[in-house]
Amino acid sequence: MKTRLAGLALAAMTGSTAMAADMPADHSPPDLTLERLFASPDLSGSVPRGMKLSPDGKLLTVLRNREDDRERYDLWAMDTSTGKWRMLVDSKKVGTGAELTEAEKMQRERARITNLKGIVAYDWAPDGKSILVPLDGDLYLATLDGEVRRLTDSETGELNPVISPAGGYVSFVRDQNLWVQPLSGGTARQVTDDGKGTVHWGEAEFVAQEEMDRSTGYWWSPGDRRVAVERFDEAPVGVVARAAIGAEGTKVYDQRYPAAGTPNVDVSLWVMDPDGANRVKVDLGSERDIYLARTDWSPDGKWLYVQRENRDQTRLDMLKVDPATGKTSVLFTEKAGDKSWINLTDNYHFMKDGSLIWWSERSGHGHLYRLSGGKWTQLTSGDWEVTGLAGVDEKRGRVYFLGNKDGVLEQHLYALDLSAPGKTTRLTEAGWWNGARMDENASRAIISRSNTDQPTQVYLADATGKRIEWISRNDVNDPDHPYHPYLPSHRERKFGTIKGPGGQTLNWEMITPELKPGKKYPVWFQHYGGPHSQTVSKAWGGAMQQYIVDKGYIFFQIDNRGSANRGTAFEDAIYRAMGSVEVADQKAGAQYLKSLNFVDPDRIGIYGWSYGGYMTLKMLEADPGLYAGGVSGAPVTKWELYDTHYTERYMGDPNKVADAYKKSDAIQDATKIADPLLLIHGMSDDNVVFENSTLLASRMQANNVPFEMMFYPGKTHTAGSDIHVWTTIFNFFDRAVKKGEREEYTPEQ
Repeated sequence: MKTRLAGLALAAMTGSTAMAADMPADHSPPDLTLERLFASPDLSGSVPRGMKLSPDGKLLTVLRNREDDRERYDLWAMDTSTGKWRMLVDSKKVGTGAELTEAEKMQRERARITNLKGIVAYDWAPDGKSILVPLDGDLYLATLDGEVRRLTDSETGELNPVISPAGGYVSFVRDQNLWVQPLSGGTARQVTDDGKGTVHWGEAEFVAQEEMDRSTGYWWSPGDRRVAVERFDEAPVGVVARAAIGAEGTKVYDQRYPAAGTPNVDVSLWVMDPDGANRVKVDLGSERDIYLARTDWSPDGKWLYVQRENRDQTRLDMLKVDPATGKTSVLFTEKAGDKSWINLTDNYHFMKDGSLIWWSERSGHGHLYRLSGGKWTQLTSGDWEVTGLAGVDEKRGRVYFLGNKDGVLEQHLYALDLSAPGKTTRLTEAGWWNGARMDENASRAIISRSNTDQPTQVYLADATGKRIEWISRNDVNDPDHPYHPYLPSHRERKFGTIKGPGGQTLNWEMITPELKPGKKYPVWFQHYGGPHSQTVSKAWGGAMQQYIVDKGYIFFQIDNRGSANRGTAFEDAIYRAMGSVEVADQKAGAQYLKSLNFVDPDRIGIYGWSYGGYMTLKMLEADPGLYAGGVSGAPVTKWELYDTHYTERYMGDPNKVADAYKKSDAIQDATKIADPLLLIHGMSDDNVVFENSTLLASRMQANNVPFEMMFYPGKTHTAGSDIHVWTTIFNFFDRAVKKGEREEYTPEQ
């Protein structure tokens, strides 16, 4: 269900009325409309994707969307010495417009980019002279002089294309097998041979893509000498007949879906030469029911490191593999605490000196450690979280990381010296939510930042954090910025805390219309509530929040126990108890709202998508009459229907803890829903399968419980990014929640 699903809850925006000072006094701002929210250019401005520095550092490349088509991206480059931009690949001129294969569509669904067009990924050649560009199902090689050469022309398409580390090959997956083609020219060669039916080579299985943040299934060694390739067989996995119900017909796909408590794929790992010769099987241990979590080569290519996770997700072994024989030894083991689990991460780095920078929650908070010579040294510590590893300067012994040491509502880039563990330096400006990625030597950083007054900006910085050049200034105060005309009516976002029923401090955020004395306002109470997500922060959100407030609602959300970046104790509260403490904490938020003299206590409506949709159902079931009504988008209603890796991480095996699953589902108590409900689901959803909503609808209908529903033919789990969906939601809120205006209280003196 992934952290990024929380973003489906709303494309929201916040800001400050102080920005309106730049607007002419006699200028009447336009009304913000739902149609404008979904039109081009994007109201949040142009935010580049896929930012990378060329191997020589002379160019910075990005994927930039078009002003006339916010969902189509082209490849651009900036000269880092002059700051000048030029387009490298025009997706309309180069692309064929061919339809993507079903396999690539599903990969894009896993990455939540099904709505994007044009160029969505690319890969620099190590010599910095060319770039591999996948487009419309085929591969192209672009050189810096503007020439583009087509590498493949196949009806079946290519998945997971990369240029090998030494630049000798282009590799990709076609027809469930790994293919390798000389970069200099020549015929592509199929290097695995039995990929067909249920057998796949070089791909990441469903749960790896959906829940483990692993999108590939093969890894080149330095120097192009060997390649490690995953092979998985889906035969043990149960088949779900997924009906992709469209407007003009229905296609039925027999999808292998590993539901909680059922078998996963049979996975193995092999090491071979680029032509497929000298194939060696890696010994992953006698236990077959495991997860292949991560695979990495040592910097010198002598060793392969594999992270093996047990089915219960309470143990993670770092295996050291001899690629010549496939024999393994356990370098170290990470164990979860009591009533907890392992959170996988990409926050680690194998050093050339043989040591390892590693992220762990063993202290109760996510922090960095160094393993050297068999000994561990803790590099960061405290009641805060390291949220990302940005880069490592091995020559200077300096580590750069993201974290919330300065408060959970902000994220910053920090640095520390390996010679002085525990001493950290913040490199980014206070008051912002920052992201960062660095070049291989950690000499420069690409920093993206936003706050409540400013949508995402991107700049190139040196190793001290000093800005070298803007990549995307995206200044909302610039009269040409698409959101600038709407600044006069923009409302401030405020933050606060309450004590939850468990005694923990819960963070909330709120935007109000201009409050008039004696008037009570309805509330748009948004929630996600699931793990691996933080919704309350000082980051920019998007224009939807402002549109909600413009319509007369107070916008409110609160982060409950179980959400991210607060430590394991805060997150572990949902252990085998989904739909419990989250619901209680959201109720505390509602009770706080009801205590405010400008809130109409009878007009608090709730909205959520995915886990948030599940939360809507559980909240309505737990407290009839507390809310005026709720919208449930693409909800899980029965956790036995959701996938193994996500569900069992928190809930355990349903075959062993059936009672916990029964308490957590939203089906048994559906008949308790007494308040207005709108149920929404994409009929081709392959993540939270459509059966979740049909089960709920069937139970409510059988018991004569009234509700509304809107199902979308052909739409997947990202159905929420659609204007018709939002028109439906607002119509429901205006009927069920907003109702008539009330002005019957006396303001506090």
